[in-house]
Amino acid sequence: MQFSSLAVALGLALVSFQAAAQSAPEALIRKNLPARLSNFPAIDEIKPAPIAGLYEVRLNGADIVYTDARGDFLIQGEIIDVQKRINLTKERIDKLSAIDFKALPFKDAFTIVRGNGKRKMAVFADPNCGYCKRFEADLQKINNVTVHLFLLPILGEDSVEKSKAIWCASNKSKTWENWMLRGVVPPDSKAKCDVSALDRNLAYGQKYRINGTPAIIFADGTRVPGAIQVQQIEAGLNKSK
Repeated sequence: MQFSSLAVALGLALVSFQAAAQSAPEALIRKNLPARLSNFPAIDEIKPAPIAGLYEVRLNGADIVYTDARGDFLIQGEIIDVQKRINLTKERIDKLSAIDFKALPFKDAFTIVRGNGKRKMAVFADPNCGYCKRFEADLQKINNVTVHLFLLPILGEDSVEKSKAIWCASNKSKTWENWMLRGVVPPDSKAKCDVSALDRNLAYGQKYRINGTPAIIFADGTRVPGAIQVQQIEAGLNKSK
């Protein structure tokens, strides 16, 4: 009975020692990096990196840098597992920046359906974004998809006005495609229309750091910034089926 109690006590002491050992580098890193680097961002999380002796420092939600156990060195770059040919840093950032697709505010988007619409994706786009226009042209080559289009007017007042006109149109998807693909300027809607969805989209973009357009979110939560090509769109849709 005494032996059992001693074993438990030793076990608890070992766990406590291990926890203290793990927290020591974190405390030192949290102290040293901001002290040594002016305007260093607030640290969200510190955890061991895939390479022994290095620590991952997470900043601004999904930004990753690496440091040693004392915060003497800072590494900005990517860790690649050359045996498995995996970019571990990108894999980690993708996981951190993933968005719950089912939780997207779909009431603030309009849908474009092609074919059976079974595959799903969401796109945040600005009507004056040249990359968005190129991406829209590539989307025409994709079939059996439902696209939830969130207007995100971040490129100035004209983008806001065009977004209002598109959102208030009787056929939003047709008006959007006419403008993005054929250059037909969206007509001002004479009907009264609630455009508060645009403000909510901007707030959502700010909250989830959607800073550029197009921003693509596949049904599995994978988030891709920028205009990707047809093959990449197909791969993302097929992966998230």
